[in-house]
Amino acid sequence: NSTGLKATAGRYGGTYAHPDIAFEFGMWISAEFKIYLIKEFQRLKEDENNRLKLEWNLQRMLTKVNYHIHTDAIKENLIPSELTKYQINFVYANEADMLNMALFGMTAKQWRETNIKTEGNIRDAATIEQLVVLSNMESINAVLIHQGLPQSQRLIQLNKIAISQMKSLLANSSISKLK
Repeated sequence: NSTGLKATAGRYGGTYAHPDIAFEFGMWISAEFKIYLIKEFQRLKEDENNRLKLEWNLQRMLTKVNYHIHTDAIKENLIPSELTKYQINFVYANEADMLNMALFGMTAKQWRETNIKTEGNIRDAATIEQLVVLSNMESINAVLIHQGLPQSQRLIQLNKIAISQMKSLLANSSISKLK
């Protein structure tokens, strides 16, 4: 009557063990089995790590899909012709922070200050759902820029869109299969 072991007498009977107990017994009996089990575990962990790297690359690629559309809209509509390189970079960063504020509720600088020990940036730490929404928001923001909406109005609209899309994506079970 022990837990983890079951012995059945008679025809078709046998001794059955919990997998953990069976593995331990097998490793005790055979060094070859122990090495095989360790190597197989290492292979599975390596496969898992490769899958996670692929998922991370997919997440980052999703955010880059509409990047050029977004930056072209900024360049064509928001950057005056007589700005220095530093001032131009400030305009791009300001727009990126507006998108971060609409989706994450904070700027990249605020995120860095609250996540000092976290490696990477706010977008590196984002979930796949957040990156999908961010990619969509870049495209939508490009349209709103072309329409001439001021940043304050774009922020309000993009925040509403972010909330709506996040609710939709989080409720969608097919997105969880990508993870």
